[in-house]
Amino acid sequence: MAGKSRRRAIAVSASVAVVVLLGIGAYVAIDHGRGTAEAAAPPPAVTTVAVAKTDLSNTRTFTGTLGFGTPEPLKGAGAGVVTQLPDVGTVAQRGKPLYSVNGVAVPVFFGDTPLFRKLDNPDLTGPDVATVADNLARLGYSVGTRAKDPQKAKFTFADALKRWEKKAGLPDTGTLDVGQVVVLPGAARVNSVTAQLGDPAAGPLLTTTPTAKVVVAPVDAAEVGSVKTGMAVTMVRPDGKEVPAKVTSVSTAVTGGDTSGGGPAQGPPKINVTVEPVNASDVGDLDSASVQVKVATETHAGVLAVPLGALVALREGGYAVQLQGGKLVPVKTGMFARDQVEISGPGITEGVRVVTTS
Repeated sequence: MAGKSRRRAIAVSASVAVVVLLGIGAYVAIDHGRGTAEAAAPPPAVTTVAVAKTDLSNTRTFTGTLGFGTPEPLKGAGAGVVTQLPDVGTVAQRGKPLYSVNGVAVPVFFGDTPLFRKLDNPDLTGPDVATVADNLARLGYSVGTRAKDPQKAKFTFADALKRWEKKAGLPDTGTLDVGQVVVLPGAARVNSVTAQLGDPAAGPLLTTTPTAKVVVAPVDAAEVGSVKTGMAVTMVRPDGKEVPAKVTSVSTAVTGGDTSGGGPAQGPPKINVTVEPVNASDVGDLDSASVQVKVATETHAGVLAVPLGALVALREGGYAVQLQGGKLVPVKTGMFARDQVEISGPGITEGVRVVTTS
């Protein structure tokens, strides 16, 4: 019996050994196969981007209101009562009536100096005379030789004035008194009518705005120094479309930030900046809307730039970019603008491809 038990034990041990060896062989085969598969796998793909030559700029964005600008009050002059007033939206035109006093139309002239005296003497000189002469000339009437200096303009064109008065339906006296014409700084649109029929002519009559749609943006007084009259800006419509615009004026009046009443200031001091679209048709479908104005505060033109994700921070400080082949090239950074950065360095030229994370 002892011999039979020993033989059974030896057989079991051999079977176990075979199983173990088979297991080891299988493990080795599996492990060897994995190693082969890993060795055959291609390297992970990387994203590259070409170094681009472009213009970079940093911008500030201000919120403004699109409309016809800030209304300006218009006062009448002279004796009499108002007998006719214009409708809101009326556009004042040179030589055309805007309102009436005592049943007589009051036409519009454009200029810097209103009438402050009666023009009835050829010896009169001054800027009010120059205003009348300029308007008559622009309406097609011959007023003779005009002085370049408005202060020296002489009232020597009574005949031309008389011809215009007759054509305009006014008393053709060849003279012009205070209140017989209204002088505006330029083309204007009636924004509101404040007077009523029968009110004295020498008083507030209406308010006017420019005829073109503009954006008025209140800008922090501390930031307005970067905004200059005439500079090109970008207006962002409510639908996100960007249109070219320009700054037409920067106010000198400061609003807000007043603590003289003892209460807290209502925000920082603001200065109104007026912006006009380059093409009026770009806002032709908008009457009044809240828009954004983007102002470039700094611009670097024609620089080499890559996405921020292409920069590699170096342990010793500074940055590098990784070329497509894997080589790291130290670079000097310039302007950072949005998701782009200006770079320069040895071998960094337009079109060179570098690795980026974005």
